[in-house]
Amino acid sequence: MQSTIEGGPAFAYINIDLDPGETVIGESDAMSSMAADLDMEAKFNGGFFAGLAKAFLGGESLFVNHFTNNTSSTQRVTLVQGTPGNTRAVELNGQQLCLQPGAYIASTPGVQLGVRWAGFKSWFAREGLFKLTVTGTGTVWYGAYGGLLEKEVHGEYIVDTSHLVAYEPQMKLNIQLAGGLFSSLFGGEGFVTRVEGKGKIVVQTRSMSGLADWINPRLW
Repeated sequence: MQSTIEGGPAFAYINIDLDPGETVIGESDAMSSMAADLDMEAKFNGGFFAGLAKAFLGGESLFVNHFTNNTSSTQRVTLVQGTPGNTRAVELNGQQLCLQPGAYIASTPGVQLGVRWAGFKSWFAREGLFKLTVTGTGTVWYGAYGGLLEKEVHGEYIVDTSHLVAYEPQMKLNIQLAGGLFSSLFGGEGFVTRVEGKGKIVVQTRSMSGLADWINPRLW
């Protein structure tokens, strides 16, 4: 299996070339095009009850699509995320990664998706009460609105709410005011997320909530 990410950082898409017998799993509605000889089968996202949990708690779809190459030659499928922005591929070798709800796009069959309680701190950070986890061995593709910036944290780091896309599970999240009470209320920042620990995080340069806040006043 070979894959490339093109069209970034604004309109990234994933080209995945499947060798004979290979399968890739994509989020519902992620496929933008594929070879006519590929087989596509919709399945519950980890089983019925697990799929319900991921759909209602993890921001993912109830069903995922399995794209399988049952031919004797290499076939291509192209996958995209639902919002304009960039996409990343991560190789897992038994470790775990936490994703914001809706960030998952696709993965190889050796990767498992799960849902974990993120806490009210995450909810105040506009990241949701639950977080999506990916574990196992293989490749996972995820994306978000805007560009994606990777940061190695040693100690503490501040991220604006709804901008944290991915982080390693040992990282701790705390919510605080951006500055003093006056500055936080009138400076437009409000609450921010303080990430604590040692590990990598990925931050998106734009947020859908920020876009909605910009658009809504102009609709009246």
